[in-house]
Amino acid sequence: MTGTELTPGTEWWRTAVIYQIYPRSFADANGDGMGDLAGISARLPQLKDLGIDAIWLSPFYTSPQRDAGYDVSDYCNVDPLFGTLDDFDVLQRTAHDLGIRVIVDIVPNHSSSDHGWFQAALAASPGSEERARYTFRDGKGDNGELPPNNWESVFGGLAWTRTTDPDGTPGQWYLHLFDSSQPDFDWDSEWVREQFRAVLRFWLDRGVDGFRVDVAHGMIKAPGLPDYTPPAEGGSMGGAPSSILEPGITAETPLTAPYWAQDGVHEIYRDWHQVLAAYPGDRVLAAEAWVDPLSQMAKWVRPDEMHQAFNFAYLETPWNATQLKSVIDDSLEAFGNVGAPSTWVLSNHDVVRHASRLALTGDNLQGHGIGPKTVGLPDTVLGLRRARAASALMLSLPGSSYLYQGEELGLPEAVDLPDHAREDPTWFRTNGERYGRDGCRVPIPWEAASESFGFSTGAKSWLPQPAEWAGLARDQQDGVADSTLELYKLALRLRREHSLASGTVEWQGGFDPAVAAYRNGDVTVVANTGSASIQLPAGDVLLASEELVGRTLPGDATAWLLTVQP
Repeated sequence: MTGTELTPGTEWWRTAVIYQIYPRSFADANGDGMGDLAGISARLPQLKDLGIDAIWLSPFYTSPQRDAGYDVSDYCNVDPLFGTLDDFDVLQRTAHDLGIRVIVDIVPNHSSSDHGWFQAALAASPGSEERARYTFRDGKGDNGELPPNNWESVFGGLAWTRTTDPDGTPGQWYLHLFDSSQPDFDWDSEWVREQFRAVLRFWLDRGVDGFRVDVAHGMIKAPGLPDYTPPAEGGSMGGAPSSILEPGITAETPLTAPYWAQDGVHEIYRDWHQVLAAYPGDRVLAAEAWVDPLSQMAKWVRPDEMHQAFNFAYLETPWNATQLKSVIDDSLEAFGNVGAPSTWVLSNHDVVRHASRLALTGDNLQGHGIGPKTVGLPDTVLGLRRARAASALMLSLPGSSYLYQGEELGLPEAVDLPDHAREDPTWFRTNGERYGRDGCRVPIPWEAASESFGFSTGAKSWLPQPAEWAGLARDQQDGVADSTLELYKLALRLRREHSLASGTVEWQGGFDPAVAAYRNGDVTVVANTGSASIQLPAGDVLLASEELVGRTLPGDATAWLLTVQP
């Protein structure tokens, strides 16, 4: 890859491998134990060596950091914790010089309660222009002592907090679908819409290649803010799997919360699409939208809206051949019907890492986290084995793939974090009932013999790293033929050489039901999700997630073969 490939007209996002960087936990250049932009810049050559096409940066904006930067107090500046705007410009130039595009996060559903806009709203009176920018409502009851409705926060507890008027008396309530420090905007306000157009242009003018949109299925709420009680089995971020649909509700008319996936949100993205289209270079909008089924999800990536949407249906699919084949078919059909590429993802900063999740016996897919008291803790050997096989399968599929930092090292979830070290608001808002997302956010290891495994020039990292991660450090895997790092490097190289990302899926028969096998161009992919070994078909082996004995593929393993033409 060279810098000359960063040219317009390529629709690069259709086939890209995009690497998520969680800035707090990637690399720390100043020794304070917190990752920063300068640390990212210094490590970019190693991502170039990995073979990715773009990076996505989780928030680095000015923030009180009550929710790890997803509580933004200034959308057009860098938090001093991570550096300066000059540091961002250096990072972006370095990435572009290496042929790596840069996608940044944007958080439009809510701001920090410290943001000047919200502080002005608090200081203003009910019914004022300032309050109309956020979701303020009068309470119920004789004296407004009850919240406006029964909505619950994603992080636990009420989704409403009551204000105090200047004279000390209780005032209106404001909505926060997440923490109380994250008040929701009211997107019926044209003022809010114009502010975010300006935010987009600020970063586009600096040269970013696109935006990952946080809670992209939020923002618009149903008129009247009606009461709603979500199904017990439903995901906290929305969606309604077919197994919990109520009578009379089909997969095409899913159960939808009045604060998720409202039709009005599409008008916002059609508007944003036009903002990006005014800039050269195929700038991209990627949606974090927890929406079921996939046919509904595809609405976010219609030709005049966003370019990509995270495929959470795929992420949540167990390591099971029948279910994997089904979700792959459904994904390719749903996204293909609107002319968009399917995306594929197995891990991110909000869910249990797939090197642990795929070996769980419990139900912990929605980001509630796992810890020492979790029932059915994963077998680490089995988890890594399945993770390697699942990653090999994912990277062979047509479309765009997202990687989460550290998965190329085979990092598991950090389970044994001490309670006093945890920082996720989920942990505090549920009084320790949910572990939250800290376990997937622990800083990654670079050098086994260095303090904090090379993450920081100082001695400590902001979350403690498991001692056993020394053996997973990058310098312990680089150049080691059977390491997870080298498996990823090989998969990414072969993916490019054989144009797998722009190919097709042709399922192959004659295999055990525990096997998912298909042809993509001149490559045959065989994923064995069972425990029994199978015989591979003819063809030179290009890649195997586990060591082969002759032409025998063991259980929980994936192989790529050069297709033998009939």
